[in-house]
Amino acid sequence: MIALSLAEIAAVVGGQTHDIPDPSVRVTGPVVRDSREVEPGSLFAAFAGERVDGHDFARQVVDAGAVAVLATRPVDVPAIVVDDVQAALGALAREVVTRLGATLIGLTGSAGKTSTKDLLAQVLRRKAPTVFTPGSLNNEIGLPLTALSATEETRFLVLEMGARGIGHIRYLTGLTPPRIGLVLNVGSAHIGEFGGREQIAQAKGELVEALPEDGTAVLNADDPLVRAMASRTKAKVVLFGEADEADVRAENVRLTDTGQPSFSLHTPSGCSDVTMRLYGEHHVSNALAAAAVAHELGMSAEEIATALSEADSLSRWRMEVTERPDGVTVVNDAYNANPESMRAALRALAAMGKGRRTWAVLGKMAELGDEALAEHDAVGRLAVRLNVSKLVAVGGREAAWLQLGAYNEGSWGEESVHVSDAQAAVDLLRSELRPGDVVLVKASRSVGLEGVAQALLQTGAEGEVAAR
Repeated sequence: MIALSLAEIAAVVGGQTHDIPDPSVRVTGPVVRDSREVEPGSLFAAFAGERVDGHDFARQVVDAGAVAVLATRPVDVPAIVVDDVQAALGALAREVVTRLGATLIGLTGSAGKTSTKDLLAQVLRRKAPTVFTPGSLNNEIGLPLTALSATEETRFLVLEMGARGIGHIRYLTGLTPPRIGLVLNVGSAHIGEFGGREQIAQAKGELVEALPEDGTAVLNADDPLVRAMASRTKAKVVLFGEADEADVRAENVRLTDTGQPSFSLHTPSGCSDVTMRLYGEHHVSNALAAAAVAHELGMSAEEIATALSEADSLSRWRMEVTERPDGVTVVNDAYNANPESMRAALRALAAMGKGRRTWAVLGKMAELGDEALAEHDAVGRLAVRLNVSKLVAVGGREAAWLQLGAYNEGSWGEESVHVSDAQAAVDLLRSELRPGDVVLVKASRSVGLEGVAQALLQTGAEGEVAAR
Protein backbone atom coordinates (compact mmCIF):
# COMPACT_ATOMS: atom_id res chain seq x y z
CA MET A 1 0.00 0.00 0.00
CA ILE A 2 1.12 3.59 -0.41
CA ALA A 3 2.39 4.73 2.98
CA LEU A 4 -0.26 6.37 5.16
CA SER A 5 -0.16 7.27 8.83
CA LEU A 6 -2.63 5.74 11.26
CA ALA A 7 -4.07 9.23 11.80
CA GLU A 8 -4.65 9.61 8.05
CA ILE A 9 -6.26 6.18 7.83
CA ALA A 10 -8.53 6.90 10.80
CA ALA A 11 -9.68 10.12 9.11
CA VAL A 12 -10.34 8.37 5.79
CA VAL A 13 -12.40 5.54 7.31
CA GLY A 14 -14.13 7.63 9.98
CA GLY A 15 -12.63 5.55 12.78
CA GLN A 16 -11.40 6.16 16.32
CA THR A 17 -7.84 5.37 17.37
CA HIS A 18 -7.35 3.15 20.43
CA ASP A 19 -4.13 2.21 22.22
CA ILE A 20 -2.04 3.98 19.58
CA PRO A 21 0.89 5.81 21.24
CA ASP A 22 1.92 7.60 18.05
CA PRO A 23 -0.76 8.23 15.37
CA SER A 24 1.94 9.43 12.97
CA VAL A 25 3.27 5.86 12.62
CA ARG A 26 2.74 4.80 9.02
CA VAL A 27 1.36 1.63 7.45
CA THR A 28 4.02 0.61 4.92
CA GLY A 29 3.15 -3.04 4.40
CA PRO A 30 0.12 -4.79 2.91
CA VAL A 31 -3.42 -4.61 4.25
CA VAL A 32 -4.44 -8.21 5.04
CA ARG A 33 -7.35 -10.12 6.55
CA ASP A 34 -5.47 -13.39 7.12
CA SER A 35 -3.18 -13.35 10.16
CA ARG A 36 -0.76 -15.65 8.36
CA GLU A 37 -0.11 -12.97 5.72
CA VAL A 38 0.99 -10.25 8.13
CA GLU A 39 4.31 -8.57 7.38
CA PRO A 40 6.17 -5.81 9.20
CA GLY A 41 4.26 -2.58 8.60
CA SER A 42 0.94 -4.28 7.81
CA LEU A 43 -2.57 -3.22 8.71
CA PHE A 44 -4.71 -6.19 9.78
CA ALA A 45 -8.43 -6.09 8.98
CA ALA A 46 -10.30 -8.08 11.64
CA PHE A 47 -13.41 -9.73 10.25
CA ALA A 48 -15.77 -11.71 12.48
CA GLY A 49 -16.77 -14.86 10.57
CA GLU A 50 -19.01 -17.78 11.44
CA ARG A 51 -16.10 -19.88 12.71
CA VAL A 52 -13.23 -17.48 13.30
CA ASP A 53 -13.15 -13.93 14.66
CA GLY A 54 -10.17 -11.93 13.43
CA HIS A 55 -10.26 -9.82 16.60
CA ASP A 56 -9.00 -12.86 18.51
CA PHE A 57 -5.72 -12.64 16.57
CA ALA A 58 -5.03 -8.99 17.38
CA ARG A 59 -2.11 -9.59 19.74
CA GLN A 60 -0.62 -12.23 17.44
CA VAL A 61 -0.59 -9.98 14.36
CA VAL A 62 0.91 -7.03 16.22
CA ASP A 63 3.62 -9.29 17.59
CA ALA A 64 4.24 -10.38 13.97
CA GLY A 65 4.80 -6.79 12.87
CA ALA A 66 1.37 -5.33 12.11
CA VAL A 67 1.23 -1.60 12.87
CA ALA A 68 -2.41 -1.74 13.91
CA VAL A 69 -5.70 -3.58 13.63
CA LEU A 70 -8.78 -2.31 11.79
CA ALA A 71 -11.49 -3.52 14.14
CA THR A 72 -15.06 -3.01 15.35
CA ARG A 73 -14.03 -2.89 19.02
CA PRO A 74 -10.92 -2.13 21.09
CA VAL A 75 -8.56 -5.13 21.19
CA ASP A 76 -5.87 -4.01 23.70
CA VAL A 77 -3.34 -3.37 20.92
CA PRO A 78 -3.06 -0.41 18.51
CA ALA A 79 -6.37 -0.28 16.63
CA ILE A 80 -8.57 1.89 14.47
CA VAL A 81 -12.13 1.14 15.55
CA VAL A 82 -14.93 1.47 12.99
CA ASP A 83 -18.57 0.45 12.76
CA ASP A 84 -18.03 -1.75 9.69
CA VAL A 85 -14.65 -3.16 8.65
CA GLN A 86 -15.80 -3.95 5.12
CA ALA A 87 -17.05 -0.41 4.55
CA ALA A 88 -13.83 0.97 6.04
CA LEU A 89 -11.73 -1.15 3.66
CA GLY A 90 -13.75 0.17 0.76
CA ALA A 91 -13.29 3.79 1.84
CA LEU A 92 -9.56 3.25 2.25
CA ALA A 93 -9.29 1.61 -1.18
CA ARG A 94 -11.12 4.55 -2.78
CA GLU A 95 -8.70 7.00 -1.17
CA VAL A 96 -5.63 5.03 -2.21
CA VAL A 97 -6.62 4.66 -5.87
CA THR A 98 -7.45 8.36 -6.00
CA ARG A 99 -3.93 9.17 -4.83
CA LEU A 100 -2.25 6.59 -7.05
CA GLY A 101 -2.78 8.03 -10.49
CA ALA A 102 -2.67 4.51 -11.97
CA THR A 103 -4.94 3.37 -14.80
CA LEU A 104 -7.72 1.19 -13.36
CA ILE A 105 -9.03 -1.62 -15.54
CA GLY A 106 -12.18 -3.42 -14.38
CA LEU A 107 -13.27 -6.66 -15.99
CA THR A 108 -16.27 -8.91 -15.62
CA GLY A 109 -18.15 -11.70 -17.39
CA SER A 110 -19.90 -14.97 -16.76
CA ALA A 111 -16.89 -17.09 -17.70
CA GLY A 112 -13.18 -16.57 -18.21
CA LYS A 113 -12.72 -13.62 -15.84
CA THR A 114 -9.78 -15.03 -13.94
CA SER A 115 -7.98 -16.47 -16.97
CA THR A 116 -8.39 -13.19 -18.86
CA LYS A 117 -7.26 -11.14 -15.87
CA ASP A 118 -4.14 -13.30 -15.58
CA LEU A 119 -3.41 -12.92 -19.31
CA LEU A 120 -3.94 -9.17 -19.25
CA ALA A 121 -1.70 -8.71 -16.23
CA GLN A 122 1.10 -10.69 -17.87
CA VAL A 123 0.82 -8.55 -21.00
CA LEU A 124 0.64 -5.18 -19.22
CA ARG A 125 3.46 -5.79 -16.79
CA ARG A 126 5.80 -5.87 -19.76
CA LYS A 127 4.96 -2.20 -20.23
CA ALA A 128 4.79 -0.94 -16.64
CA PRO A 129 4.38 -2.11 -13.00
CA THR A 130 1.02 -3.88 -12.74
CA VAL A 131 -1.05 -5.05 -9.78
CA PHE A 132 -3.91 -7.49 -10.34
CA THR A 133 -6.49 -9.52 -8.48
CA PRO A 134 -4.97 -12.69 -7.00
CA GLY A 135 -6.97 -15.80 -7.86
CA SER A 136 -10.68 -14.99 -7.89
CA LEU A 137 -10.80 -12.48 -5.01
CA ASN A 138 -13.30 -10.36 -6.93
CA ASN A 139 -15.88 -9.41 -4.30
CA GLU A 140 -16.49 -6.54 -1.89
CA ILE A 141 -13.60 -7.66 0.32
CA GLY A 142 -11.13 -9.08 -2.20
CA LEU A 143 -11.34 -6.11 -4.56
CA PRO A 144 -10.36 -3.40 -2.01
CA LEU A 145 -7.61 -5.64 -0.63
CA THR A 146 -6.19 -5.91 -4.16
CA ALA A 147 -6.41 -2.15 -4.68
CA LEU A 148 -4.65 -1.57 -1.37
CA SER A 149 -1.73 -3.75 -2.48
CA ALA A 150 -0.81 -1.14 -5.11
CA THR A 151 2.20 1.10 -4.46
CA GLU A 152 3.50 4.42 -5.75
CA GLU A 153 5.19 2.54 -8.63
CA THR A 154 1.96 0.89 -9.83
CA ARG A 155 0.82 2.10 -13.25
CA PHE A 156 -1.86 -0.44 -14.08
CA LEU A 157 -4.38 -1.90 -11.65
CA VAL A 158 -6.33 -4.85 -13.12
CA LEU A 159 -9.41 -5.65 -11.05
CA GLU A 160 -11.67 -8.64 -11.58
CA MET A 161 -15.26 -7.85 -10.59
CA GLY A 162 -17.78 -10.53 -9.75
CA ALA A 163 -21.52 -10.19 -9.21
CA ARG A 164 -24.27 -12.28 -7.69
CA GLY A 165 -26.98 -9.71 -8.18
CA ILE A 166 -27.97 -6.33 -9.55
CA GLY A 167 -25.97 -3.53 -7.95
CA HIS A 168 -22.90 -5.56 -6.97
CA ILE A 169 -20.65 -4.28 -9.75
CA ARG A 170 -22.00 -0.75 -9.28
CA TYR A 171 -20.81 -0.99 -5.67
CA LEU A 172 -17.37 -2.26 -6.68
CA THR A 173 -16.87 0.44 -9.31
CA GLY A 174 -17.74 2.99 -6.64
CA LEU A 175 -14.76 1.77 -4.61
CA THR A 176 -12.34 1.59 -7.54
CA PRO A 177 -13.62 3.71 -10.46
CA PRO A 178 -12.29 2.14 -13.68
CA ARG A 179 -11.02 4.05 -16.69
CA ILE A 180 -11.26 0.94 -18.86
CA GLY A 181 -14.12 -1.54 -18.52
CA LEU A 182 -13.90 -4.99 -20.11
CA VAL A 183 -16.97 -7.24 -20.43
CA LEU A 184 -16.24 -10.76 -21.65
CA ASN A 185 -19.58 -12.50 -22.03
CA VAL A 186 -23.04 -13.11 -20.62
CA GLY A 187 -23.60 -16.78 -19.89
CA SER A 188 -25.36 -19.08 -17.45
CA ALA A 189 -23.18 -18.70 -14.37
CA HIS A 190 -25.41 -17.93 -11.35
CA ILE A 191 -28.47 -17.84 -13.61
CA GLY A 192 -30.48 -19.39 -10.78
CA GLU A 193 -29.74 -16.36 -8.61
CA PHE A 194 -30.20 -13.73 -11.32
CA GLY A 195 -33.30 -15.22 -12.93
CA GLY A 196 -32.19 -15.03 -16.57
CA ARG A 197 -29.50 -13.88 -19.01
CA GLU A 198 -31.08 -10.46 -19.44
CA GLN A 199 -30.71 -9.86 -15.71
CA ILE A 200 -27.10 -11.05 -15.86
CA ALA A 201 -26.47 -8.61 -18.72
CA GLN A 202 -28.04 -5.84 -16.67
CA ALA A 203 -25.66 -6.56 -13.79
CA LYS A 204 -22.52 -6.96 -15.90
CA GLY A 205 -23.29 -3.76 -17.82
CA GLU A 206 -22.99 -1.73 -14.63
CA LEU A 207 -19.26 -1.78 -15.36
CA VAL A 208 -19.56 0.21 -18.59
CA GLU A 209 -22.09 2.57 -17.00
CA ALA A 210 -19.42 3.52 -14.47
CA LEU A 211 -16.88 4.62 -17.09
CA PRO A 212 -16.05 8.30 -17.58
CA GLU A 213 -16.66 9.90 -20.96
CA ASP A 214 -12.94 9.82 -21.70
CA GLY A 215 -12.73 6.15 -20.70
CA THR A 216 -12.98 3.01 -22.85
CA ALA A 217 -15.48 0.15 -22.90
CA VAL A 218 -13.95 -3.04 -24.32
CA LEU A 219 -16.79 -5.32 -25.43
CA ASN A 220 -17.14 -8.78 -26.95
CA ALA A 221 -18.36 -8.38 -30.54
CA ASP A 222 -19.33 -12.07 -30.65
CA ASP A 223 -21.81 -11.84 -27.75
CA PRO A 224 -24.99 -9.88 -28.66
CA LEU A 225 -25.84 -9.13 -25.03
CA VAL A 226 -22.38 -7.70 -24.42
CA ARG A 227 -22.24 -5.81 -27.69
CA ALA A 228 -25.55 -4.13 -26.82
CA MET A 229 -23.89 -2.60 -23.75
CA ALA A 230 -22.33 0.02 -26.06
CA SER A 231 -25.57 1.97 -25.69
CA ARG A 232 -25.11 2.15 -21.92
CA THR A 233 -21.93 4.24 -21.93
CA LYS A 234 -20.64 7.55 -23.29
CA ALA A 235 -17.11 6.17 -23.24
CA LYS A 236 -15.22 5.08 -26.36
CA VAL A 237 -16.18 1.55 -27.43
CA VAL A 238 -13.62 -1.01 -28.64
CA LEU A 239 -14.85 -4.39 -29.91
CA PHE A 240 -12.92 -7.66 -29.76
CA GLY A 241 -13.77 -11.08 -31.17
CA GLU A 242 -13.81 -13.07 -34.37
CA ALA A 243 -16.53 -10.95 -36.00
CA ASP A 244 -15.45 -8.89 -39.01
CA GLU A 245 -16.44 -5.67 -37.23
CA ALA A 246 -14.18 -6.34 -34.25
CA ASP A 247 -11.39 -3.79 -33.80
CA VAL A 248 -9.18 -6.51 -32.34
CA ARG A 249 -9.88 -9.90 -33.88
CA ALA A 250 -8.50 -13.38 -34.49
CA GLU A 251 -8.09 -15.05 -37.87
CA ASN A 252 -6.93 -18.54 -38.82
CA VAL A 253 -7.81 -19.95 -35.40
CA ARG A 254 -6.63 -23.51 -34.93
CA LEU A 255 -5.46 -25.88 -32.20
CA THR A 256 -2.05 -27.49 -32.04
CA ASP A 257 -1.76 -31.26 -31.66
CA THR A 258 -1.58 -30.70 -27.90
CA GLY A 259 -4.76 -28.60 -27.80
CA GLN A 260 -3.17 -25.16 -27.53
CA PRO A 261 -4.73 -22.32 -29.56
CA SER A 262 -2.88 -20.59 -32.36
CA PHE A 263 -4.17 -17.62 -34.36
CA SER A 264 -3.31 -14.42 -36.17
CA LEU A 265 -3.91 -11.36 -33.99
CA HIS A 266 -5.22 -8.33 -35.90
CA THR A 267 -5.26 -4.88 -34.31
CA PRO A 268 -5.78 -1.39 -35.78
CA SER A 269 -2.00 -0.90 -35.76
CA GLY A 270 -0.89 -4.24 -37.21
CA CYS A 271 -1.03 -8.00 -36.89
CA SER A 272 1.13 -10.75 -35.42
CA ASP A 273 0.90 -14.51 -34.80
CA VAL A 274 0.09 -16.04 -31.42
CA THR A 275 0.53 -19.61 -30.18
CA MET A 276 -0.56 -19.92 -26.57
CA ARG A 277 0.74 -22.11 -23.77
CA LEU A 278 -2.78 -22.44 -22.37
CA TYR A 279 -5.14 -25.23 -23.43
CA GLY A 280 -8.46 -24.91 -25.20
CA GLU A 281 -9.91 -22.79 -28.00
CA HIS A 282 -11.94 -20.76 -25.49
CA HIS A 283 -8.72 -18.95 -24.55
CA VAL A 284 -8.73 -17.23 -27.94
CA SER A 285 -11.56 -14.94 -26.80
CA ASN A 286 -9.78 -14.34 -23.49
CA ALA A 287 -6.57 -13.46 -25.34
CA LEU A 288 -8.38 -11.08 -27.68
CA ALA A 289 -9.95 -9.31 -24.72
CA ALA A 290 -6.54 -8.85 -23.11
CA ALA A 291 -5.08 -7.74 -26.44
CA ALA A 292 -7.79 -5.11 -26.94
CA VAL A 293 -7.07 -3.53 -23.56
CA ALA A 294 -3.31 -3.66 -24.10
CA HIS A 295 -3.61 -2.08 -27.54
CA GLU A 296 -5.75 0.70 -26.09
CA LEU A 297 -2.93 1.33 -23.61
CA GLY A 298 -0.37 1.76 -26.34
CA MET A 299 1.18 -1.67 -26.88
CA SER A 300 1.93 -2.89 -30.41
CA ALA A 301 0.50 -6.04 -31.97
CA GLU A 302 3.93 -7.66 -31.89
CA GLU A 303 4.47 -6.84 -28.20
CA ILE A 304 1.03 -8.17 -27.32
CA ALA A 305 1.43 -11.36 -29.39
CA THR A 306 4.79 -12.13 -27.79
CA ALA A 307 3.38 -11.64 -24.30
CA LEU A 308 0.31 -13.79 -25.01
CA SER A 309 2.46 -16.55 -26.48
CA GLU A 310 4.61 -16.63 -23.35
CA ALA A 311 1.82 -16.23 -20.79
CA ASP A 312 1.13 -19.03 -18.31
CA SER A 313 -1.83 -19.95 -16.14
CA LEU A 314 -1.34 -18.09 -12.86
CA SER A 315 -4.35 -19.38 -10.92
CA ARG A 316 -4.74 -22.91 -9.60
CA TRP A 317 -7.06 -25.60 -10.93
CA ARG A 318 -7.86 -23.89 -14.23
CA MET A 319 -6.93 -26.21 -17.11
CA GLU A 320 -3.86 -27.16 -15.08
CA VAL A 321 -2.18 -29.85 -17.20
CA THR A 322 0.22 -32.35 -15.62
CA GLU A 323 1.67 -35.50 -17.14
CA ARG A 324 2.40 -38.43 -14.85
CA PRO A 325 5.54 -40.50 -15.26
CA ASP A 326 3.44 -43.27 -16.85
CA GLY A 327 2.15 -40.92 -19.58
CA VAL A 328 -1.31 -40.29 -18.12
CA THR A 329 -2.22 -36.61 -18.53
CA VAL A 330 -4.36 -35.04 -15.79
CA VAL A 331 -6.22 -31.81 -16.59
CA ASN A 332 -7.32 -30.18 -13.35
CA ASP A 333 -10.02 -27.63 -14.20
CA ALA A 334 -11.88 -28.15 -10.95
CA TYR A 335 -11.92 -24.59 -9.61
CA ASN A 336 -15.43 -23.92 -10.89
CA ALA A 337 -17.91 -24.79 -13.62
CA ASN A 338 -20.85 -23.44 -15.57
CA PRO A 339 -22.37 -24.68 -18.84
CA GLU A 340 -20.12 -22.49 -21.02
CA SER A 341 -16.89 -23.46 -19.29
CA MET A 342 -17.93 -27.14 -19.21
CA ARG A 343 -18.42 -27.15 -22.97
CA ALA A 344 -15.11 -25.37 -23.51
CA ALA A 345 -13.25 -27.82 -21.29
CA LEU A 346 -14.79 -30.84 -23.04
CA ARG A 347 -13.78 -29.48 -26.45
CA ALA A 348 -10.28 -28.90 -25.13
CA LEU A 349 -10.18 -32.49 -23.85
CA ALA A 350 -11.26 -33.78 -27.26
CA ALA A 351 -8.52 -31.76 -28.96
CA MET A 352 -5.83 -32.83 -26.50
CA GLY A 353 -6.83 -36.46 -26.61
CA LYS A 354 -6.73 -37.15 -30.34
CA GLY A 355 -5.55 -40.72 -30.77
CA ARG A 356 -5.72 -41.32 -27.01
CA ARG A 357 -8.35 -42.48 -24.55
CA THR A 358 -10.12 -39.56 -22.86
CA TRP A 359 -11.93 -39.39 -19.52
CA ALA A 360 -14.25 -36.61 -18.37
CA VAL A 361 -14.69 -36.67 -14.59
CA LEU A 362 -17.49 -34.18 -14.07
CA GLY A 363 -19.66 -33.02 -11.18
CA LYS A 364 -22.45 -30.59 -10.42
CA MET A 365 -22.71 -27.13 -11.94
CA ALA A 366 -24.21 -25.05 -9.14
CA GLU A 367 -26.66 -22.13 -9.14
CA LEU A 368 -28.45 -22.94 -12.39
CA GLY A 369 -31.95 -22.83 -10.94
CA ASP A 370 -34.66 -24.10 -13.29
CA GLU A 371 -32.04 -24.61 -16.02
CA ALA A 372 -30.13 -27.24 -14.01
CA LEU A 373 -31.70 -30.39 -15.48
CA ALA A 374 -31.47 -29.25 -19.10
CA GLU A 375 -27.91 -27.95 -18.76
CA HIS A 376 -26.54 -31.07 -17.06
CA ASP A 377 -28.30 -33.26 -19.61
CA ALA A 378 -26.78 -31.19 -22.45
CA VAL A 379 -23.24 -31.50 -21.08
CA GLY A 380 -23.61 -35.27 -20.79
CA ARG A 381 -24.80 -35.44 -24.40
CA LEU A 382 -21.92 -33.26 -25.58
CA ALA A 383 -19.38 -35.61 -24.02
CA VAL A 384 -20.74 -38.41 -26.20
CA ARG A 385 -20.85 -36.24 -29.34
CA LEU A 386 -17.20 -35.31 -28.81
CA ASN A 387 -16.32 -39.01 -28.56
CA VAL A 388 -15.01 -38.75 -25.02
CA SER A 389 -14.05 -42.32 -24.17
CA LYS A 390 -15.75 -42.30 -20.78
CA LEU A 391 -17.77 -39.83 -18.74
CA VAL A 392 -17.51 -40.35 -14.99
CA ALA A 393 -20.32 -38.36 -13.35
CA VAL A 394 -19.57 -37.77 -9.67
CA GLY A 395 -22.06 -36.98 -6.94
CA GLY A 396 -25.80 -36.79 -6.47
CA ARG A 397 -28.80 -35.72 -8.52
CA GLU A 398 -27.03 -33.37 -10.93
CA ALA A 399 -24.36 -35.96 -11.67
CA ALA A 400 -27.09 -38.48 -12.40
CA TRP A 401 -28.50 -36.00 -14.94
CA LEU A 402 -25.06 -35.75 -16.58
CA GLN A 403 -24.85 -39.52 -16.92
CA LEU A 404 -28.45 -39.81 -18.13
CA GLY A 405 -27.80 -37.24 -20.85
CA ALA A 406 -24.82 -39.29 -22.05
CA TYR A 407 -26.82 -42.53 -21.87
CA ASN A 408 -29.68 -41.11 -23.90
CA GLU A 409 -27.31 -39.64 -26.47
CA GLY A 410 -26.11 -43.12 -27.26
CA SER A 411 -23.55 -44.26 -24.69
CA TRP A 412 -25.96 -46.94 -23.42
CA GLY A 413 -23.90 -47.12 -20.24
CA GLU A 414 -20.72 -48.13 -22.05
CA GLU A 415 -19.27 -44.62 -22.32
CA SER A 416 -20.61 -43.23 -19.07
CA VAL A 417 -20.90 -44.16 -15.43
CA HIS A 418 -22.34 -42.52 -12.31
CA VAL A 419 -20.38 -42.83 -9.06
CA SER A 420 -21.36 -41.62 -5.61
CA ASP A 421 -18.39 -39.49 -4.61
CA ALA A 422 -14.84 -38.42 -5.34
CA GLN A 423 -13.24 -41.46 -3.70
CA ALA A 424 -15.31 -43.78 -5.84
CA ALA A 425 -14.14 -41.88 -8.92
CA VAL A 426 -10.50 -42.22 -7.85
CA ASP A 427 -10.90 -45.95 -7.20
CA LEU A 428 -12.46 -46.44 -10.64
CA LEU A 429 -9.78 -44.46 -12.43
CA ARG A 430 -6.89 -46.11 -10.61
CA SER A 431 -8.17 -49.49 -11.71
CA GLU A 432 -8.85 -48.57 -15.36
CA LEU A 433 -6.41 -45.85 -16.43
CA ARG A 434 -3.76 -46.82 -18.96
CA PRO A 435 -0.55 -45.04 -20.00
CA GLY A 436 -1.35 -42.27 -22.47
CA ASP A 437 -4.90 -41.59 -21.23
CA VAL A 438 -6.08 -37.98 -20.75
CA VAL A 439 -8.30 -37.18 -17.74
CA LEU A 440 -10.30 -33.95 -17.34
CA VAL A 441 -11.62 -33.12 -13.86
CA LYS A 442 -14.23 -30.35 -13.58
CA ALA A 443 -17.17 -29.28 -11.40
CA SER A 444 -18.38 -26.33 -9.38
CA ARG A 445 -16.08 -25.30 -6.55
CA SER A 446 -18.41 -26.62 -3.86
CA VAL A 447 -17.98 -30.18 -5.13
CA GLY A 448 -14.26 -30.25 -4.39
CA LEU A 449 -13.24 -32.45 -7.32
CA GLU A 450 -9.71 -31.02 -7.26
CA GLY A 451 -9.11 -33.84 -4.77
CA VAL A 452 -9.62 -36.35 -7.58
CA ALA A 453 -6.93 -34.71 -9.71
CA GLN A 454 -4.56 -34.48 -6.76
CA ALA A 455 -5.09 -38.14 -5.88
CA LEU A 456 -4.42 -39.21 -9.47
CA LEU A 457 -1.16 -37.31 -9.44
CA GLN A 458 0.00 -39.14 -6.33
CA THR A 459 1.33 -41.90 -8.53
CA GLY A 460 1.28 -45.20 -6.75
CA ALA A 461 -0.26 -43.71 -3.62
CA GLU A 462 -3.27 -45.30 -2.02
CA GLY A 463 -4.41 -42.28 0.00
CA GLU A 464 -8.04 -41.30 0.11
CA VAL A 465 -9.58 -38.09 -1.13
CA ALA A 466 -10.11 -35.60 1.66
CA ALA A 467 -13.81 -35.20 2.50
CA ARG A 468 -15.49 -31.83 1.90
